[in-house]
Amino acid sequence: MAAISTCRFHRFLKKSMVCKNLTSSLVAKNQAKHASTFTYVAETPQTDGEVKRMNLFQALTDAMDIVLETDESAVIFGEDVAFGGVFRCTVGLRDKYGKDRVFNTPLSEQGIVGFGIGVATAGSTAIAEIQFADYIFPAFDQLLNEAAKFRYRTGNLFDCGKLTVRAPCGAVGHGALYHSQSVEAFFSHIPGLKVVIPRGPIQAKGLMLSAIRDPNPVIFFEPKVLYRQAVEDVPVGDYELPLSKAEVLMEGSDVTMVGWGTQLHILREVANMAKDQLGVSCELIDLRTILPWDIETIEQSVNKTGRLMIAHEAPKTSGFGAEIASTIQERCFLSLEAPIQRVCGWDTPFPHIFEPFYIPDKWRCFEAIKKMTNF
Repeated sequence: MAAISTCRFHRFLKKSMVCKNLTSSLVAKNQAKHASTFTYVAETPQTDGEVKRMNLFQALTDAMDIVLETDESAVIFGEDVAFGGVFRCTVGLRDKYGKDRVFNTPLSEQGIVGFGIGVATAGSTAIAEIQFADYIFPAFDQLLNEAAKFRYRTGNLFDCGKLTVRAPCGAVGHGALYHSQSVEAFFSHIPGLKVVIPRGPIQAKGLMLSAIRDPNPVIFFEPKVLYRQAVEDVPVGDYELPLSKAEVLMEGSDVTMVGWGTQLHILREVANMAKDQLGVSCELIDLRTILPWDIETIEQSVNKTGRLMIAHEAPKTSGFGAEIASTIQERCFLSLEAPIQRVCGWDTPFPHIFEPFYIPDKWRCFEAIKKMTNF
């Protein structure tokens, strides 16, 4: 019996090693295929004025620096922001403006947002940082039932429109289930809030300044993989970019592609692949603001192309792509040449080593283009 058990044990070990080696080989091949999930293409600033080379987190720092300099009521607070934050977005601001205007808080997301609501209601400009978007949910009640409803429930006598909540979001290559999530869809269901996601440094600075100065509470999600990877010549002056206005990045005639944040850079590469390999002309649109979103720009594009693909990192079920698909189907039904496609994260927790299989990469998006054009 001992000999039989030993033999079975050795067979079990051998099979386990074969499975382990096969899994490692598949993951390695897929990681090699996805070695560069996207290539960042720097944009050219639309200005004749002075510009400075900045990555995305430096552009955000510059925006907050301008606000602190021009608005004496502005304060920045959150976990570790005093020394610059884990992503260095507030580096140097405490030294420049003092500990009363840039300061740390306890490790309590509910407390951070609740405090921010109070600061904004009292008339000051409140810029709160949640260290990771994955951990914003303890503050969900404050955002849903307080910040979003404050103006409405007081008959516009009071509001907390001077509140901006910043939070890093999205896949980063090694964040696993608690540091990779895209949570924008949860907040798109809350009237009274605005939700913004930039795609690069130029956009980040202009949208951040608009968000801080907007008379409504704004959640500003920052794709953390772009913090250092995205580098552009950013205008050094004070400028704003419009909220709730999508931007057409590439004009096309056959397929409309919609995304936001990091996904825009994947879709840009997909558009080039579709043109080179399929002869398909894609129109690429950056939504920029999730709530309230720019329906008209998407509708106009789909009426022209007859096809729509939406891509985002968040899970497919009840992701914001579903809202876009439903709205466009209602408005453009007679113009559609194929079913609307959604290319999204899977309906699972965000994985670690299997991240390359999870994200809506260029190959999955490219297959959706082929499916629509062959319909």
